[in-house]
Amino acid sequence: MYSAIARNKRNTVLIIALFIVIIGGLGALTAWIVGNWWIAGLTLAGAIVYAVIQYFAATSETLALTGAQEIAKQDNPRLYRIVENLAITEGLPMPRVYVIDDPAPNAFATGRDPEHAVVAATTGILQLMDDAELEGVMAHELGHVKNYDIRVSLIVFGLVVAVGLLADIALRFTIFGGRGRSNSNGGPAAIVMLAIGLVAVIVAPLIAGVVQAAVSRQREYLADATGAMTTRHPEALARALEKLKVYGRPVQRTNSSMSHLWISDPDKPGFMQRLFATHPPLDDRIARLRGSLDRF
Repeated sequence: MYSAIARNKRNTVLIIALFIVIIGGLGALTAWIVGNWWIAGLTLAGAIVYAVIQYFAATSETLALTGAQEIAKQDNPRLYRIVENLAITEGLPMPRVYVIDDPAPNAFATGRDPEHAVVAATTGILQLMDDAELEGVMAHELGHVKNYDIRVSLIVFGLVVAVGLLADIALRFTIFGGRGRSNSNGGPAAIVMLAIGLVAVIVAPLIAGVVQAAVSRQREYLADATGAMTTRHPEALARALEKLKVYGRPVQRTNSSMSHLWISDPDKPGFMQRLFATHPPLDDRIARLRGSLDRF
């Protein structure tokens, strides 16, 4: 477990470095298209500032997007006490607890760090799960908090947004400013370079999305394992995932930028959803949990 956490931390550094390379490459491409390195520098700085703003604002944005409502213990004693007991068991600060009025069974955790953590559950998952299963689900979410997955998710979210912003700016310069460059330089070479620029600014966000999905899938397995260690009852989480597989349905209020936060994919299945899936298959997660039963 601890080696997996250490490996994830090393991978996080490599992932952030990859995003910086992508952003830097888009900035250099913008500079070449425009022929002005000052514009590239300002564009890159703006993208980074935007990513930082998203890092601090993403939690509030996520809660507003889903329509989550914060609760106190008297509002939903069952959910609140389960989260409270798990936080005490893990030695974590008590996160803020939210409920989302949505029949789709799902839950997520977010925040910058354990001191600013948030956990949320839909009314659908509260109705579907028994106490042991709900404890397994919330232990999974607190596993994300304990492993600092919530911070990584926010960093990756901010960097993905920055890549998208910079790619959009570069694309506009390629289409409008690139024509001026091709006209002044002339010849097939300029057309080829313009085509390369267009491909680059289209492919970069796709690469960012694939990296985001890979990060999320890796951390779902770790959160499952952490939750099972916390409760010493991996079968309960396995049963919860089985119910999510059978009764899962799209969440009413969400979007692709926060798909990786939920315990199971909140979107409708399809080719693009599978290509950029932020979650490993539920069957694989269930098999891993049940394969660990002899350890508890």
